[in-house]
Amino acid sequence: MSAGRDHYNRAPGAKSTVQELSFKDRLSALRNLPQFFKLVWHTSPRLTATNAILRIARSAIPVTVLYVGKLIIDEVVAITHGGSTQGSTLHLWELVALEFGLAVLSDALNRVIILTESLLGDLFSNYTSVKIMAHAATLDLDQFEDANFYDKLERARQQTVGRTILLSQVLGQVQDLITMGFLSVGLITFNPWLILLLLVAVLPAFWGESYFSDKSYALSRGQTPQRRELDYLRYIGASDDTAKEIKMFDLSHFLIDRFQTLSNQFYKDNKNLAIRRSVWGTIFTLLGTAGYYGAYIVIILRTIEGKLSIGDLTFLAGSFRQLRGLLEGILGRFTSVSQGAIFLSDFFDFFKIEARIKAAVHPRPFPNPIKHGFVFEDVGFQYSNSERWAIRHLNFTLHTGEKLALVGENGAGKTTLVKLLARLYDPTEGSIHLDGHDLREYDLAGLRLNIGVIFQDYLRYQMTASQNIAVGNIEEKENQDLIVTSAQQSLAHYLVEKLPGKYDQMLGRRFHQGVELSGGEWQKIALARAYMRDAQLLILDEPTAALDARAEYEVFQRFAELTKGKTAVLISHRFSTVRMADRILVLEKGELLEIGSHEELLQQEGRYAELFHLQAKGYR
Repeated sequence: MSAGRDHYNRAPGAKSTVQELSFKDRLSALRNLPQFFKLVWHTSPRLTATNAILRIARSAIPVTVLYVGKLIIDEVVAITHGGSTQGSTLHLWELVALEFGLAVLSDALNRVIILTESLLGDLFSNYTSVKIMAHAATLDLDQFEDANFYDKLERARQQTVGRTILLSQVLGQVQDLITMGFLSVGLITFNPWLILLLLVAVLPAFWGESYFSDKSYALSRGQTPQRRELDYLRYIGASDDTAKEIKMFDLSHFLIDRFQTLSNQFYKDNKNLAIRRSVWGTIFTLLGTAGYYGAYIVIILRTIEGKLSIGDLTFLAGSFRQLRGLLEGILGRFTSVSQGAIFLSDFFDFFKIEARIKAAVHPRPFPNPIKHGFVFEDVGFQYSNSERWAIRHLNFTLHTGEKLALVGENGAGKTTLVKLLARLYDPTEGSIHLDGHDLREYDLAGLRLNIGVIFQDYLRYQMTASQNIAVGNIEEKENQDLIVTSAQQSLAHYLVEKLPGKYDQMLGRRFHQGVELSGGEWQKIALARAYMRDAQLLILDEPTAALDARAEYEVFQRFAELTKGKTAVLISHRFSTVRMADRILVLEKGELLEIGSHEELLQQEGRYAELFHLQAKGYR
């Protein structure tokens, strides 16, 4: 986790190590577009096809409108100089009606395009958000404990919103290119040099925009870790979960100062880049404007010479003006499209992350019942980006039907051990065997279904009491009898019955009419989750820390009764509870120090006996 710590110590204005992008990088990033369009198509084939067809239809309207406008002007000039006749004026009004119809059609098509893009955008955001959640669920627990992984996850999340802008931009490119093809025919027929003048006028603006977009991308990507810190500060500075400590320790000024330091630096960096972009953009726009008026002057002179009609003048001037706008839009949009395609790399890179814990190709069914138990053979585990071993050289057997207690100071490796049992981690070295076979050979879903775990940092779901319990076996969320039975076993049933809405009562203060529980009451709700599944191995990882000594004793007495004939692992700092176990395993700095029954360990007068007497002394 060193990467995570480093970014907190780095000054917010520190230079990013992210490389700036070259034009080649931008072209290369366009290879992400086919995969992107595949995602968009899967989101809604009907809306995607409708949008594309409408855009192609609309691409022919600008040149048609210009040409009809030319005919109208020429008709007006002819009528003015040749005298009005009923037939000529009728043709004029037909042309005006046609231009009106084209304008209405263009507006209608544009509105339908915007509508389809808006609907597609909402669907795409939902679709990709679900894909991220689904993929995240397949990844390993230790990957979520890595700062670099969180940067990738955050960038992927950012791409779920607004990515259909990229769809609009790419389809807009196609639409504008078709329109340019129609408009260019007239200009090339009149004077091919005008196309060259057009390119000379527009290209500097394109290169300038591309350059500053590269700078913007590098700045944004380099700020990702600090932006995550900014979001974190924004959350803890105004949250019901943190409010009491923020007030008690008067942390608001500290958090606000840190937030302002980061946000002000972001503002300063972005402002400097925006000012430079604006100045150079103005200069390049002047070049484009000069090119347009140069072409306009040429067209006017040819009209004065009598080589062009007034209608030709309006058609060619309008064509050049629109071509300039379209070309600027296409080149400028290329920068946005390529940048969007580069950002898509962040999205697709997240899906390239693979879990290291792999399901067996031909998995063994989980044994029912377990015959012999779990055997740890020289097991060691080391977290990513850590030089220290969390646990190492563990050799012991967890026998079937045995109650094993884990004892050790904080950081001794107790929670890591139970996560290895549940195969939330795989050993870095050594192996864990179940009934003579490596744990990795068993069906992963079956393994976890047969293990019930309640961790000390269990979640307090802002849901109903019934749903809070049902998360222990979500497939049985509609099984009210099982939910009530599980609550009775954990002693949560009695507190739920006192709630205004009973099992339908919303828990927590986040939503309307929610009721907050005490720490001990929440723990009883959490404990009920362990009883939701008919697990062969039950693990309680200090889930009763908020209970008083009597309540914890009652919970574990109940636990002992309900797990008769089942294998159980419990972690507790209270030795009055620990001594209820068949055997006690003492961990120190990740290694097995002692193992035996309460009486055996007291007779050894080792570390366990020392800790036991220290705690007992505190109660005298």
